Formats: sequence, structure tokens, C-alpha cells
Amino acid sequence: MSLIVHKYGGTSMASTERIQNVAKRVAKWQRAGHQMVVVPSAMSGETNRLLGLAKEITDNPDPRELDQIAATGEQVSVGLLSLALHKQGVKAKSYTGWQVPVRTDSAFTKARIESIDDARVRQDLDNGYVVIVTGFQGIDPSGSITTLGRGGSDTSAVAVAAALGAEECLIYTDVDGVYTTDPRIVAEAKRLERVTFEEMLEMASLGSKVLQIRSVEFAGKYKLKTRVLSSLTDPDMNLAQEAQSGTLITYEEDEIMEQAVISGIAFNRDEAKITVAGVPDKPGIAYKILGPVAAANIDVDMIIQNASHDGMTDFSFTVHRNELKKALEVIQGKVQPEIQAREISSAADICKVSVVGIGMRSHVGIASQMFETLSKEGINIQMISTSEIKISVVIDDKYMELAVRALHKAFGLEA
Repeated sequence: MSLIVHKYGGTSMASTERIQNVAKRVAKWQRAGHQMVVVPSAMSGETNRLLGLAKEITDNPDPRELDQIAATGEQVSVGLLSLALHKQGVKAKSYTGWQVPVRTDSAFTKARIESIDDARVRQDLDNGYVVIVTGFQGIDPSGSITTLGRGGSDTSAVAVAAALGAEECLIYTDVDGVYTTDPRIVAEAKRLERVTFEEMLEMASLGSKVLQIRSVEFAGKYKLKTRVLSSLTDPDMNLAQEAQSGTLITYEEDEIMEQAVISGIAFNRDEAKITVAGVPDKPGIAYKILGPVAAANIDVDMIIQNASHDGMTDFSFTVHRNELKKALEVIQGKVQPEIQAREISSAADICKVSVVGIGMRSHVGIASQMFETLSKEGINIQMISTSEIKISVVIDDKYMELAVRALHKAFGLEA
């Protein structure tokens, strides 16, 4: 008997009808002899509704209270799913994150999991229960409820699976796997049967919405077999067929995996750029600029420092568009007065487009092909960043779809 973790997103839990379909699917897996743990999200749109209520009261809500409010969405989901399983004749128990408990730090609205106590869950599994655990939330050392940020239910599911030593974690979404790019932009996009943890990590960090980046980090760290598949299929479909559907996130050393040069084109519209112009080009200047930004719990993505002229340089970096205002307040209020920067400018009309593939390690000319493709389309590159398996560029937001289509075709991903 193997232990399997299922995660269901908000679309999968969007109505009582869909919740009952989830229950049918989970019951099918349990009757096949598997121990089952299920981690559902809140019903589609519920978290936004709850946070919207808070914003109606105040424009600057306390993060601790936001977590207290937002966590109720998942609590409703687990209770409803437990009732639906009871209707299927299956023993089930639901728990909130703090009841397990899932222990986190105290970074409200974007907490990180520190440990999971698996004793209660294991006891219930041994007694024949399906265990349903809220995603997205936990409890901090002071006993306050915390949430893990957008997409945090993916992270919860993978972390629970890792803590329990599950054989596999199945992430059920409203899409049937990971594609070479967003099919809504490129109709010829193809579903990948397999993708490596490294590639999926890059794609998640670069804007792919299929999986939350921290869930991929967990899966890779603990070498947890993870599969992305659709919950909108027939819940009574053949179990063996379902278990092989979707996209398997696997290891590079998997010998049966065919390694394409490029696996996908990722993009992210949630980017904003800040440029600090006219700063002294001397040791420690990068820290003086980015240290206060990090202290404000703002994630920085791409960074570029220009060549020095007369001892001065320009420094640019990107942040999430939602954090642009907060980052500018830090730069203008704390950084600029200290380093005597000549000028601070920003741009929110940008996006990031990336090519990803482990095949880059053994193929040359990928960057030149990418730049040539963008040049032919008249698209100017503002920033460039690279790793072993990805090349990212920042361009004007208005050219994003054109760039994705052109690159998808240039690298033959429709084949």
C-alpha cells in the first residue's frame, strides 16, 4: 500500500458539484489500496473575496489579521470535501494547518514552512481515514495563523508529501500538464510528458503559473516524484491511465527522458524595473542599494550594473510589479540620501521572457538565436540574465506575446 498526496486547486474546488467529483476521484484511489492525504485550496475566487472585505475596511490592513481572514477559505474547503467523502462511504477527517500542525516562521502573508508534525496524520491513515489538510496556511511560534502567499497550497501539498515520505504528489489543476508555453498565446504549444525539476524550477520562477516556485524547490530538495494533471477529467477514469497522464516532474539523470535543447518559453508580466542612476562605483554599493530592499521583505529578480564612467555607475533591478511602490519608498527614503544617487526612475510597462532547457548545457548558440529572433521582430532588449539552463530578457510589455510566439517557432517547440 503506497501513500499518495493529492492537491486540488481553487478551480477544482469551485462548486459543490466539483468538490463531489474530487471526492469520487479520491475515493477511487483509496479503494485501489492507497493511503490518501488531500490538500485542497479555497474555492475559486474565495480568497480574493475575503481579502477584498478587508480592503473595504482599511487600505492598509495588518498582515496578521489578513492571514486570520484568508485562512478561513481553505477551512471551508476541507470541511466540504470531508462531507463529500463521507457521502461516498469513505472515512475522512479534515484538519487546518495549525491542527496538524504545520509550523512556519512569522512572515505574515508570505510565511515559510519550518516543520510538519506528522504524528496525527499517520495515526489517522493507519486507522483507514482519508486525511484532508488545508493548504496555504500554518502556525507561527507565537500561535498565530500564517499563510504562505499566493499558490501556497502547492507548497503545502509537496511539504506534507515530503514529511510523510509519500510515493508521489499529484497536483490537480485546470490544465492537463506543463506546456512548452501558454496555449492561450501560442495555439501550437505542446504538453510535455516529462520535465526536470531544474527546468520546472526555472519556469515557475519565470512566471509559469502551473506550479508555485517553493513547491518545486521542496519537490527537488526531497526528490519527491511530482505530477501535474487535470482535475476536469472524468473522476471515474481508469486509475492506471490517470496515474500516467499529465506531466511528470523528474530528474535529469532519468535515462529514458529525451532532452530537447529548449523545453519551453516562459514569461512574466508582473515585473517592474527600478534604476538608481549616478551612484559611486565602489565596493559595497550593491549592498547599500539592495540591503534595505531585502530588509523590507521585497524579492529582487534581475540585476544589472553598468560600466563605470568617472567613478560613477547606474544600477538597475526588477521587482514584482505589486511591490514597486514599496520598493521605491525604500530607495527614495533610505537609499538615495545615503549614497547620494543622482536620479531614481522606474518602469512598470515591462515584462520578462525566457527560454528554458537543460539542453543548453551541451548546445552553443542559444543566446545568439534568441537575440536574432527578437531583433528580426524589432524588439529591443533592456536587460539580460542567464543561468546554465535559461536565458531571460526584459522587454516592453507590449511586445510580450509577439516575442513568445516568435521564440516558440524559432526553437521548433511546436514540433
